[in-house]
Amino acid sequence: MPNSFFRFKQFTVYQELAAMKVGTDGVLLGAWATIGDNVNRILDIGTGTGIVALMLAQRSTAQIDAVEIDESSAKQAKANFELSQWANRLAVHQTDFQSYSKSCVLKYDLVVSNPPYFSRSLKSPELARTLVRHTDLLPHNQLLEGVSLVLSATGSFCAVFPYTEGNVFVAIAATHGLYCNRRLNIYSIPGKPVIRVLLEFSFTRGLMEEQDIYIHNKEGHYTEAYKNLTKDFYLAF
Repeated sequence: MPNSFFRFKQFTVYQELAAMKVGTDGVLLGAWATIGDNVNRILDIGTGTGIVALMLAQRSTAQIDAVEIDESSAKQAKANFELSQWANRLAVHQTDFQSYSKSCVLKYDLVVSNPPYFSRSLKSPELARTLVRHTDLLPHNQLLEGVSLVLSATGSFCAVFPYTEGNVFVAIAATHGLYCNRRLNIYSIPGKPVIRVLLEFSFTRGLMEEQDIYIHNKEGHYTEAYKNLTKDFYLAF
């Protein structure tokens, strides 16, 4: 059983109600997403526990909206937001992203998502967990259609995927006028395949900046690069 809460340096994430628990994917996304001086409004798609939104609140002064389709997860995120020191800048909307994007009159400087990415794999017998892990209710085309509606002309969209799904997503995104301009390949240890990719998109086509990061070294210790990326959040660093 996972812990009912996960404590970070400046906030605590309770997760007993959420379909998906705190994981490395979300932490990496929250630490890596670019927040420039012009980022005043952020949208987190599929917020779950609210961890990514909380990390971005710590890193910025932006107003942050979070969308979550699962009712229990949305309640969990709302509770976590209200317990944080940034409660006045965080709001959760319990709805599907397709509806939200079509009705939203705002434009966001940064959109982030730790999206569902499995489409043909075996599914969990737990419905809520299936919904947040699989693309049934948010196919990638519909995710990208929604992002293209809510992202500002100069904004960025950041997301995390497994390696193969990420490569496919880059190709699909280009058909929606969203181009990958930054990429971080994540390895568990040297000598192993890429386990995740962090991707940043914008409406501007240009050269892609690509980097690699290893979570552990060959001795099994956390690498300095990983610690530097996450040190503002993890208590251990």
